[in-house]
Amino acid sequence: MIPTRRDADFVAGQTALLFVDMQKVFALPGRDPLHPERDGEHAFHAHLRDTVIPNQRRILAAARAAGIEVLHTVIRALTQDGRDRSVDHKLSGILVARDDPDGDIIDELAPAGDEIVLPKTSSGVFNSTNIDYVLRNLGIRYLIVAGIVTDQCVDMAVRDAADRGYLVSVPRDASATYTSERHEAALRAFGGYCWLTDTDTVVRRIEALSGSAPEGHTHAAR
Repeated sequence: MIPTRRDADFVAGQTALLFVDMQKVFALPGRDPLHPERDGEHAFHAHLRDTVIPNQRRILAAARAAGIEVLHTVIRALTQDGRDRSVDHKLSGILVARDDPDGDIIDELAPAGDEIVLPKTSSGVFNSTNIDYVLRNLGIRYLIVAGIVTDQCVDMAVRDAADRGYLVSVPRDASATYTSERHEAALRAFGGYCWLTDTDTVVRRIEALSGSAPEGHTHAAR
């Protein structure tokens, strides 16, 4: 049956959580040379520390407990010199080398068990990884998206997923960009492609799935 609304209840065995670019180079202060927001007390980093990452951890804990799929995508080249990067990343000077530890996911969200990590070299995870192929192999229809930054890589994940037939949910308090104005503008811009909600609601929806995952969907680390 085709859902008739964007906020349809999640379905066990068909729901996945995707974290976008929650890696040290972008989420921790002083790591990203391309942005001036390097002070740990800058509003962006303070908001990540105090609100966004705690909310992401709550969603992650609920997802793992319910046995739903958890995926992470990171900006990371397949080579040390980044020759495989997209033209846009080359022109923008974005390079996270293959073995750069700053490209790792932050400790608070570190992948556990056999959670999937997809390295990408463009803003859109659907453009430079095989995520669509992977999600379809996993039987996923409902995709929860959270990460950084809202008006760039999160935006593209949401729009591209919607165009490919996924029902996307975005907890607005589990993503961030460099200013609150940019964050809110992005949500208004891509809100037509997803269900905009909040962490509390997403956690309740996920918890409702606990114990109802079909056999073969209890792989997530506890």
